[in-house]
Amino acid sequence: MRKVLLSLAVLALAVPAYAADHYNKKVKVGDQAPDFSGIPAVAPNGEQTSLTLGDIKEDVVVLVFLANHCPAVLAADDRIIEFTSEYKDKPVKVVAVAVSNADEDKLPGIKNHAKEKKINYTYGHDETQAIGKAYGASNTPHFFVLDKERKIRYIGAMDDNVMNETKVTKHYLKDAVDALLAGNTPPVEETRPAGCGISYAK
Repeated sequence: MRKVLLSLAVLALAVPAYAADHYNKKVKVGDQAPDFSGIPAVAPNGEQTSLTLGDIKEDVVVLVFLANHCPAVLAADDRIIEFTSEYKDKPVKVVAVAVSNADEDKLPGIKNHAKEKKINYTYGHDETQAIGKAYGASNTPHFFVLDKERKIRYIGAMDDNVMNETKVTKHYLKDAVDALLAGNTPPVEETRPAGCGISYAK
């Protein structure tokens, strides 16, 4: 029953694109990205580490909010891994954070999931949920692309069909990152994040 309810919560419709500041009311494209530091995390080699924005040296940062209990995240897992592999030799750093306090989303669950899926990006858990609130993350997966000055340049979905990769026709995240690497403005700056809603403690 829990899985059924979670599936019903997933927004799997086509993802429309809009000009910046349409969906996220906490931050907008062009804003300085909220800082974060010391978030307990699991590195790609399985060792425990921490996530600190200031420690990232790459020109482009892709921050994605995930939750391992979410069907939309499970559907996008392989795509995120493939994306990370595609940019491993470029100045792009992919990092993920869960803010859910479900067992699957806490650090031990993340470590198990990372081992099972051979996840190739650093994946942390923020039990305070502060990073999610700061970025206005509303769904999982929810992507934020930061440029070299750590300004937000893209907010939203990875592509236009979170649940079915075979039906994807638009690659919003890839297009945004490629544009920044070329010194250009992303062609689409904000899309609706499709996936499971994030529950925040009051």
